Amino acid sequence: MNDKIFRTILYLAACLMPVVCGGIVYALVTDAFEAFNHFGFLNFLTSSEWSYTDGTERYGALPFITGTLLTTLLALVFCIPFSLPVALFVGEYFKGTRIAEVLSTITSLLAGIPSIIYGLWGFYTLRPIVMSLNISPQGSGILTASLVLAIMIVPYAASLSAEFVKMVPDDLKEGAYSLGATRAEMVRKVIFPVAGSGIFSSYILAIGRALGETMTVTMLIGNTNQMPGSITETGNSMASIIANQFGEADGLRLSSLIAIGLVLFLITAIINLIGKYLIKRARIV
Repeated sequence: MNDKIFRTILYLAACLMPVVCGGIVYALVTDAFEAFNHFGFLNFLTSSEWSYTDGTERYGALPFITGTLLTTLLALVFCIPFSLPVALFVGEYFKGTRIAEVLSTITSLLAGIPSIIYGLWGFYTLRPIVMSLNISPQGSGILTASLVLAIMIVPYAASLSAEFVKMVPDDLKEGAYSLGATRAEMVRKVIFPVAGSGIFSSYILAIGRALGETMTVTMLIGNTNQMPGSITETGNSMASIIANQFGEADGLRLSSLIAIGLVLFLITAIINLIGKYLIKRARIV
């Protein structure tokens, strides 16, 4: 193939992503304009009303933004204590052994399981346990959805973090040992500083998956259009409200759902940009 033709193909392929992203943003903004024009952008974001049954349509995104952020942050809190030890187990302590290979395979398998399977497991296994512990009368709610989300993203974060741990040069580890460092001290003073930005990026990607998760959250969050007073109460996320009502919505309600989708897109983009900035700062330091 001619080098000029090959470079042209690469250029066109590289330009495709910005075009697709711009097209998505344009479509969302265009279809959400009616809702923003009717309610006002800030009022739409800060209003907790979502009502269309009394003849007057009042829509606000605050309960769903709150539900999304709560489930995502709780899932991350539950995820870190389990995913980080798995990453160190596979990437450092038992690196190259048979047991590490088996665990890595299982982790990759769990990361690839469809979300609907996790949702079914959570609904029929975890939800009754939550009910039996008297944490929530229905068993559904922010906490239940967060626990299943955490289980979903643990393999994802662990497998990515393990790869960054494996990439730490052996020379640095041997240097730490030669200075009298223990295994734990080497992990804390060598692996974490060197692989820290990569590990952090794996959790940013895990947050991105948790933010947009739809079916699992829809099955377990309770699907109530109100501000959750605590993590044991039911609620709705931005993805679940769209999944629940998009099929029957039209007019102003449809525009409001698309506006929620636009807000979700913006939140995801902002978190990714913050993550990239922090990773860059970590590399500089």
